[in-house]
Amino acid sequence: MVYEGQSISVSLLDGDIAELKFDNQTASVNKFDQRTLKELGEAVTCIDQSAAKAVVVTSGKPVLIVGADITEFGDLWAGSEQGIIDNLVQTNAVFNGFEDLDIPKVVAINGYALGGGYEMCLACEYRVMSQAAKVGLPEAQLGLFPGFGGTVRLSRLIGVDNAVQWIATGKEQRPDAALKQGGVDAVVSPELLREAALDLLQQCVDGTLDWRARRAEKLAPVALNDMEKIMSFTTCKAMVAQEAGPNYPAPITAVKVIEKGASLGRDDALKIEHEYFAKMVQTTQSQAMVGIFLSDQYIGKQAKHWAKQAEPVKQAAVLGAGIMGGGIAYQSAYRGIPIAMKDIAKEGIDLGLSEANKLLSKRVSRGRMTPEKMGETLNRINPTLSYEDVRGAEMVVEAVVENPKVKNIVLAEVEEVLDDTAILASNTSTISISYLAKSLKRPENFCGMHFFNPVHAMPLVEVIRGEQSSDAAIAKTTNYALALGKKPIVVNDCPGFLVNRVLFPYFAGFSGLLKLGADFQQVDKVMEKWGWPMGPAYLQDVVGIDTAVHAADVLAEGFPDRMARTFKDSASVMFEADRYGQKNGRGYYVYEPDKRGKPQKQVDPETYELLKPHVGASRDFDENEIIERMMIPMCTEMARCLEEKIVGSPAEADMALLYGVGFPIFRGGIFRWMDSIGMDTIVAMADKYAGEAKIYEATETMRQMAADGARYY
Repeated sequence: MVYEGQSISVSLLDGDIAELKFDNQTASVNKFDQRTLKELGEAVTCIDQSAAKAVVVTSGKPVLIVGADITEFGDLWAGSEQGIIDNLVQTNAVFNGFEDLDIPKVVAINGYALGGGYEMCLACEYRVMSQAAKVGLPEAQLGLFPGFGGTVRLSRLIGVDNAVQWIATGKEQRPDAALKQGGVDAVVSPELLREAALDLLQQCVDGTLDWRARRAEKLAPVALNDMEKIMSFTTCKAMVAQEAGPNYPAPITAVKVIEKGASLGRDDALKIEHEYFAKMVQTTQSQAMVGIFLSDQYIGKQAKHWAKQAEPVKQAAVLGAGIMGGGIAYQSAYRGIPIAMKDIAKEGIDLGLSEANKLLSKRVSRGRMTPEKMGETLNRINPTLSYEDVRGAEMVVEAVVENPKVKNIVLAEVEEVLDDTAILASNTSTISISYLAKSLKRPENFCGMHFFNPVHAMPLVEVIRGEQSSDAAIAKTTNYALALGKKPIVVNDCPGFLVNRVLFPYFAGFSGLLKLGADFQQVDKVMEKWGWPMGPAYLQDVVGIDTAVHAADVLAEGFPDRMARTFKDSASVMFEADRYGQKNGRGYYVYEPDKRGKPQKQVDPETYELLKPHVGASRDFDENEIIERMMIPMCTEMARCLEEKIVGSPAEADMALLYGVGFPIFRGGIFRWMDSIGMDTIVAMADKYAGEAKIYEATETMRQMAADGARYY
């Protein structure tokens, strides 16, 4: 044994080939934490002092290296800019020391090699990749760019244009794409990976391959003349700026880093990377996006904690075969879980099957699924008009019309045919789970399972605990949600649950603005500029104005002190004019299908005529006032939800809004946004408008936090 640590070992194989193996003894995956980096430096020294003629890099885990340990580096990056640079210099000295070993190095990429893991691969002369592996530099998804030499080595290895595309998008690269662009040198089946890497290494030792020339490419400036650089970087900057937009500075900064370092050798180019990385780490966008990464890990752990308490669902059922029921049936079948899809009418069954067939056909047309797999998936959906076909289901999701009387009847009927241990869940978006449970003989086996529309695209599932819901019901439902590839978050029962409860005060802020004379188009544009994927008028059109009005009624009844309507709001005006949004082509906007059949919004003068009797004289509003009037009601209501324990933590609340309604990623979530501007600022904003409506009133806890300088995180 040449070297042995807790994360890395080095042993000599036949022919004096050193095997540097990443195999973290204290974790299920390999990642670059401080210990691993320290051990890598020690291992490099030991290899340099050994008789090794070459190095093969391998993994003892199903992955190579998943990246840097963000929890550790987050603490290191919280310091001064110079401190961050000093840390990067130390880290890159380890990578450079490995790259500068005067012997050939080949890495066998058996699984994920991402971020710092792929940057380790770039320090080798050659990369052999398993067909089951993926590589990439995903730092842009954290509001960053590579800091372990990735901007320097990759741009020299695969060219500026390809390197910019990899780094700016942060996408994982599949083996075929990585090979085609030169990110890896060979792709083989998993069982041949080790043999192929050792064979390539032997060719280096024998002199068949000029490994020194490969290394020299990475140490030298980018191989482009001045005119080629101007053309390449001008195009890249324009493309990245358009794609990333102004709220995500990391991608365009990465292009500038590559450009500034392109004429320099490795060591000087790395100094550019260090300098800009240290600045980027301290941007609000990066801090927010790193926070989201950590919150996502947290909700994943919470979900797994619940899921491991239940056996996997082998047979499911959905009641109601409309768009939602068909979407749930599709998702279950696509993820390999057979599902009965029950409705009271053949027309409903046809609609549900049509929805599943449409979604599967799209996958086939895009080359993501074979026709044979589509057939297998459809065969997992059992369309039925009879409860008899639901009898064997372990997990049943009710997705009938949003009417409590109808739901109570259906829930009571299906309970009669289910096994005593079967779990029943309602996909209601607003109706109290505790109320619906009153119609059941086994209320402990009942909870809420609120999917968001469209089911196949929206990640969030709210798992709602009613007053009598058992841990077993919550566990089974969470297990099923995870199996469907969703992000389940457990919340307690209340009108609107979590997401709708905080979304409708936001809509109330919108209605209040229109009442004061704001133009709904201006409000949409301001909120989209702030970061929302669509403004409040457009969002209501997409959700369905009839659905929005119904939900607002439920919330008004549940929270009359602050959510009862005190005037005819704009959504009610649209509803009474039979303008339901995209579902019937007319809402705040009108919709015409484009060439691909997608509805495109257009301004309709009739909307203004309908609103005119119910709104104030038209006037322009300052953008900041629009933002304050829209966001403060959401802030105060979410604070109440946390204080009332409707949601368990700020992280779960933030991720629910992110995955449920598209809260701006670069702001980190509602609670992280409040932290970023300070609770004293939030309370001051609230006090500006508190006299107009109770939705603007800050809670006492918020006021105390403002006085204490406290934060949610």
